[in-house]
Amino acid sequence: MTKTCTLPRGIRLNNPGNIKEFPGDKTQWLGERTTDDDPVFEEFVSPEAGIRALARILLNYRRHHGLNTVASIITRWAPGCENDTGAYIAHVAARLGVTPSQIIDVTRPEIMADLVEAIIRHENGQQPYAREVILAGVDMGLERA
Repeated sequence: MTKTCTLPRGIRLNNPGNIKEFPGDKTQWLGERTTDDDPVFEEFVSPEAGIRALARILLNYRRHHGLNTVASIITRWAPGCENDTGAYIAHVAARLGVTPSQIIDVTRPEIMADLVEAIIRHENGQQPYAREVILAGVDMGLERA
């Protein structure tokens, strides 16, 4: 077995947020792979492209749904029907050094990067990317925000 096979699915697909691809969804992400080999999750050409998509979704949570706390963001990101949402919220809040109900400003690159890193760690059991990779993806996600 190669090392690639042992990596978590989100890392292998350059989709470290584990963004699902829903039947009938016509969304074409910037940096999405042209091949569609995974039946459940989006696939990206690079980690930065997957991080960009994650950042765009989190930014839209704020813009369109008014979500601005770790508890509200993670409750939408990782619903209880699929996740231990309470544990996820506690993990992310602890990584950010905030309370679950504390307002965070995801339009600030350093806050978004910290949130993205915490989500990647929780989704994959690891966070293998250098801070520069995270910031590059976040910066792409916040462009024209």
